Amino acid sequence: MLSSMTYNLKQGFMQIFRNRGMSLASIFSITAMLLILGLFFVITVNVNLFTEAVKQDYDQIEVFLLDETTQEQTMKIMAQVKAMDGVTDVTYRTEAEALEIMKERWGESGYLLDSLGENPLPSSILITVDTLEQAGAIADFVGSFEGVEDIQYYQETVEKLTEVTDFLQMAALVIMGFLVVVSVVVVSNTVKLTVFARAKEIEIMKYIGATNWFIRGPFLAEGILIGLMASLVSTAVISAVYGKIVSTIGSQVLAIVSCPLIPVSYLAGNMTVIFLALGMSIGAWGSIVSMRRFLDT
Repeated sequence: MLSSMTYNLKQGFMQIFRNRGMSLASIFSITAMLLILGLFFVITVNVNLFTEAVKQDYDQIEVFLLDETTQEQTMKIMAQVKAMDGVTDVTYRTEAEALEIMKERWGESGYLLDSLGENPLPSSILITVDTLEQAGAIADFVGSFEGVEDIQYYQETVEKLTEVTDFLQMAALVIMGFLVVVSVVVVSNTVKLTVFARAKEIEIMKYIGATNWFIRGPFLAEGILIGLMASLVSTAVISAVYGKIVSTIGSQVLAIVSCPLIPVSYLAGNMTVIFLALGMSIGAWGSIVSMRRFLDT
């Protein structure tokens, strides 16, 4: 078993070297497909992360109060809101509590907020509602009180983000399907060159009783190796580019949306597994397709 695998891998490397022009074209084709897929992957997972972060607060309305709002006004607002239908809880959040929550969301970068000096965050009232559909009417009612500076809730944001995520996932599937077909065709043509070059050798092997899978082995290894190389190249490129983006603008994104970007290590680890499986599958399938005309299936 081990000797057979060694033989197939050795022959696969030799065939890639002999047809290095077409092999490079195959590697480039699969790499291009995986890079495009990787772009959608990076965007989708980060949008999903932001959507989930927003969803954690989707059942809450946050009412920001003016600095000059008195404790009496605050208690009056809370009492009237608590009596409304659809409201399950009303809590008060101080400026200090808001700052601590912001630090927690920023994670390792939370120390940056210590340099602010004076706390710029306002106090607020958090209103928990039964359903997001009731948030609009409750927000309109609260907005009529004196002492209210701004009101924030996330119904439209969640809906739009969900639509964007669904669109990106569908677009990625359609584009990936098209590019997979192209990649399989390119790999198939690459392996066919080797098959034509070894046509007489294949006939002799069949004549002396070699099985189809023994003959197919080196060509299958060739396709898998092509897919493996393309997967490693595309993973390295995307990881390097994404790592540069995170190190350059990651803290700015965190400050703007209070949500971090997906860590490079997490993204690279998952992407490596996905790309290896996809790239090697494309290479193997391209080899199988190229051999169907020469071997009995």
